[in-house]
Amino acid sequence: MLKQVSRKKLENVLSKVSIQTQEIGWRLVKLLVAVKAVKDIEEILAGVAKSRPWWTNLLEAVDSRVEKALAILRPQCLIDYRILITSLGWPPSLSTTKLQKDNCMVMQQSFFLMQGEEKSRFSQSFSALCSLQQLQAMRDERASLLQRNQSAFNSSDSKDMGEVFSFFKHGLWPIDELVNLVALRMEYHFNRWFDQPHFIFALVHKTTQNFLDGVENNLQPLIDHARLLGCSAKEAWAIAMVRNLLGYFERQLFPVLVKDLYNKDADSEVSSSLLHVVDLMITFDKRMKILSTLGTHVTEAFASIEGLSIMSIFNERSDWLQIWAEMEVNDAEGKLKPMLEEERSWLEGFRNQGHSYEKEETFLLLSREDYKAPLMADSVLRLGWEMIERGLALPCAQRRKQFISSSANLFLSNFFNLLFERSRNFEFMDVSEDSQLLRVCSAINTACYCEHVLHYWSEDVNLNEMFEDEIMFLVKLQTDCLEVIATSLLLHFDDLCWNYVQDRKQWEIKQVDSDPDEDHLCISSGFIEALDMLQARIWFLNLNLNSHKFLDLWRSIAGGLDHFIFTSVPMSNARFSSLGVYRFRNDMKALFLIFKLFCARPEAFFPCTSNCLKLLEMNKKDAEQMLEVLSQRDMKPGECLRLQGLFHVSPAQSETILRNRIFGG
Repeated sequence: MLKQVSRKKLENVLSKVSIQTQEIGWRLVKLLVAVKAVKDIEEILAGVAKSRPWWTNLLEAVDSRVEKALAILRPQCLIDYRILITSLGWPPSLSTTKLQKDNCMVMQQSFFLMQGEEKSRFSQSFSALCSLQQLQAMRDERASLLQRNQSAFNSSDSKDMGEVFSFFKHGLWPIDELVNLVALRMEYHFNRWFDQPHFIFALVHKTTQNFLDGVENNLQPLIDHARLLGCSAKEAWAIAMVRNLLGYFERQLFPVLVKDLYNKDADSEVSSSLLHVVDLMITFDKRMKILSTLGTHVTEAFASIEGLSIMSIFNERSDWLQIWAEMEVNDAEGKLKPMLEEERSWLEGFRNQGHSYEKEETFLLLSREDYKAPLMADSVLRLGWEMIERGLALPCAQRRKQFISSSANLFLSNFFNLLFERSRNFEFMDVSEDSQLLRVCSAINTACYCEHVLHYWSEDVNLNEMFEDEIMFLVKLQTDCLEVIATSLLLHFDDLCWNYVQDRKQWEIKQVDSDPDEDHLCISSGFIEALDMLQARIWFLNLNLNSHKFLDLWRSIAGGLDHFIFTSVPMSNARFSSLGVYRFRNDMKALFLIFKLFCARPEAFFPCTSNCLKLLEMNKKDAEQMLEVLSQRDMKPGECLRLQGLFHVSPAQSETILRNRIFGG
């Protein structure tokens, strides 16, 4: 009895399904005719809008009537399509046996193997939805042009039916309907794996992959028949799968994660969960893009689609993006904190990396070792770049910029400020202390290396001008630190040779018995200690500064020494005898010799002192002639000096030096 009842119920259900299917069949014919009629109307409206755009009221009146017709056609097409695919056994089960695990046909047997009348009805229903969506895209395009107050359709604005419209960005309606039913079954598993999101991504990827061959073989011909040229069934399928997962994340997963972040007890664990989910999302996007474009030509329209990215979850939720950025910074700073607290980390991999200076050095710095930066610099930049790479996975350019600014830029700025604080503590440093000098050298090398890397990153079009402020900060930090070293060293040099420069009488010493040439190797005793200090510190800096910055530094020091000696000795009204000139020349040769390792003609970096020596070494006759020229105001004394190769002393300075020259003693 029960079997008879069940059989009768089954027959009744099948009878109803059969009647319903028949109704769909004749309704489909009418729907296709109606859609064709509305398309014809749209083509007429497009022509009117192009030739007579001022007929705005007429266009709006016809649009209003067409929209009423579409309000009936669209829902009816969707309802019939849903009934039809359900009657065909869609969606299939998501479960597979162990032996059939890799057989993609298991999930397609009831749908993609249809034949005869079923296949014909499905094709008609599929085409009707495609046509409706294409029609909607044409209307949206025309409305958009009118809203922008364009006077007419230009040739570049008009679009043929076969061209790719912007609706591809939102998927393809008939494929979306198929995916929506599959997604309903997947959501049951999503809820089970809420705390294991990697299973969720794996299921979506596997399901997408299993359907791709059937989608391409059975649906792509229908898309081509509908003249949707450039539209890929595989891409539309993948986009719909991603968008459904995106909807689940927006409704379920992310609201819970964000809410839990405000629970202080769970902050660390939830933060890690959020970062883990984002990493899974980025990996998932890459795998899906590879999957959807495998074996197909990626069209220009699809190349810029934001729909094929689970990361588009942040497009409309800048607050979630900001939370993610904060979590990235906190995580990176947590990893870096142990290194920051260890003084050894600031010097490890940096101290005494240098070799003796060679004249043929190319100054081509490529690696951290070339810049003599500590290992910490690589750690900081690696953490920063990892944030940038994750930010570049965002499909929206505005959100990419916002995230990188709130994460990598902030993280690097915090580190650079700490670097600045370490170097600022030695504004009046003692250059004789190796530890202080090493600390500042480390700051310079680190800043220089980071500047180089940021310049390299900025060359990427996606990061153009994004690090401009940070680069300027690093440049100023290096300049300030070099200035501190040079100033401190010059002050120390001044202190050590104070008595030397104050003793003006030593330059007036008369020749007694010995020939001056016999004393050419003698260095003034008051100058030796300062020279020893200078040589030791210059060599120390050579070992611990990168070649670029050391070049800037020693030239700056040479320039400071030149000014100091020139103003402290010859321009202090000191009078020079012949022996005094020899002594001064020998002292300066010893000074120049310290810089001989770094250039062929070190005297060129002491222009004022070198010009002074030329004047002092003139014989009496030449000196008197020069004084005569300098004293005649109607002539051009500057030209006379230039003819003698004296470009760095003024006529007044030259006259002072020559008048203080004592001849005959």
